[in-house]
Amino acid sequence: MERQELRHDGVEHSARCSRFTSPAPPPGVGRVRDTPAAEEGGLDGGQEGFFNCRLKGRVVGEATVYGDGGKPTRRETAAFGRSRLESWRQIGVSRRKANYRSSISRAKVLQCEYAVRGEVAIHAQRLQQQLQTQPGSLPFDEILYCNIGNPHTDAIARAKKILSMIPGRATGAYSHSQGIKGLRDKIAAGIASRDGFPANADDIFLTNGASPGVHMMMQLLIRNNRDGIMCPIPQYSLYSASLALHGGSLVPYYLDESSGWGLEISKLKNQLEDARSKGITVRALVVINPGNPTGQILDEQQQYELVKFCKDEELVLLADEVYQENIYVTNKKINSFKKIARSMGYNGDDLQLVSLHSVSKGYYGECGKRGGYMEVTGFSTPVREQLYKIASVNLCSNTTGQILASLIMDPPKAGDASYDLYEEEKDSILKSLSRRAKAMESAFNSIDGITCNKTEGAMYLFPRIYLPQKAIEVARAVNKAPDVFYALRLLDTTGIVVTPGSGFGQVAGTWHVRCTILPQEEKIPSMISRFREFHEEFMAQYRD
Repeated sequence: MERQELRHDGVEHSARCSRFTSPAPPPGVGRVRDTPAAEEGGLDGGQEGFFNCRLKGRVVGEATVYGDGGKPTRRETAAFGRSRLESWRQIGVSRRKANYRSSISRAKVLQCEYAVRGEVAIHAQRLQQQLQTQPGSLPFDEILYCNIGNPHTDAIARAKKILSMIPGRATGAYSHSQGIKGLRDKIAAGIASRDGFPANADDIFLTNGASPGVHMMMQLLIRNNRDGIMCPIPQYSLYSASLALHGGSLVPYYLDESSGWGLEISKLKNQLEDARSKGITVRALVVINPGNPTGQILDEQQQYELVKFCKDEELVLLADEVYQENIYVTNKKINSFKKIARSMGYNGDDLQLVSLHSVSKGYYGECGKRGGYMEVTGFSTPVREQLYKIASVNLCSNTTGQILASLIMDPPKAGDASYDLYEEEKDSILKSLSRRAKAMESAFNSIDGITCNKTEGAMYLFPRIYLPQKAIEVARAVNKAPDVFYALRLLDTTGIVVTPGSGFGQVAGTWHVRCTILPQEEKIPSMISRFREFHEEFMAQYRD
């Protein structure tokens, strides 16, 4: 044992220190640099072994260290100013040469106080640990942190709960090929809450957005170019492109522009029979609701007819429902095709149904996170095994996207700390999209030579451009589709980028462009003005 006598301003302070020279200290004993004396004085204990000291007194002035034989072995002093700390220095003899370093920079650290993470917060952490290791040992059962501005404590709890579902509590590892089971459970619960009918997590395949789900189904359904898929025209070009990649045939059914992009089952049947007469085995029907690029919402009666049509014709119904949150009219509501089918009394054995959803759309719009899912019902066990095989070849979807997919189906609920802000932001985004859709629709319809149906949902308008014959001839002379020619001229003149309608399919002899409603709201008046000016000049140049 060593005894230290410490003096400052004539006042004696004392401490007893156990000195150890072994390579490692006993449990609970720190290095010199970790003791209060070392922290205040800047003493480097690298040459001095290990100490466990309890000092009485705030400031050390002079220290005399006595060895086991009662003889002084060394003397040290520390000069402390009111706001400045000077280094310890050795003024006597020592059995070992000590290292010393300047502590001037530490003086500023000692002066600094950050109360919100200070003594009370540190003590709270100790109590938190005590509650975890000794439940019931305190007169309360949880620590309520009211000291830090952590908004939305429910979001923190939600994140912890999600992590608890993931093996290893981290997102860096592969998951089950269908996705993390706990997240699929949450999605299934969200589907059941939305539709009022049960959903099963085993029917959920989490994907990197909705597009991989489409490709998986094409791989499952398409055997050769004699297999066909019925797709709406206009249609999102993912379907025509994926059919080309997988070697299948696109069987078109045309939406009626004059009736707001509606459809007639009789025409659908005619298209089906025509394809069959050509030797094509039609295996599925694609429905996009709300529509892309057309922005229409199917009414319930049309949905009932489509479900019955698929059941009667033994077609897989591929329901692209990624825009289900993007509704801008009050006279229509969105119903999932699963809800429609179940309300008609069809269970999983009556209809093969694939429902697609994505985190890229809605009011969340997390396109780059690549999250989505498909719910697959009505397929036999052997077919499901083949679908799982396809999923397993891709290992799994990214876990961040899986988490987001679960969150869009399990958003904050009334009573949650974040609910009010969530509802406010959601409402603000959807109302802004609705205003933009109406403003652009009205503007297009006010321009001579353009008509535009109402955008009821999704994120697009699909105005028809009545191009003069002269413009059509000039376009073809330079080997361009007329709407591509128009879109390129628009871009070169105004900087406005639209997608030519020929990329989505359109009735022969008609020309369209797809325009999103996503430009910043304050930029739309300027965009409309530039579009109008360009169109009028274009029409004047090529007028017949």
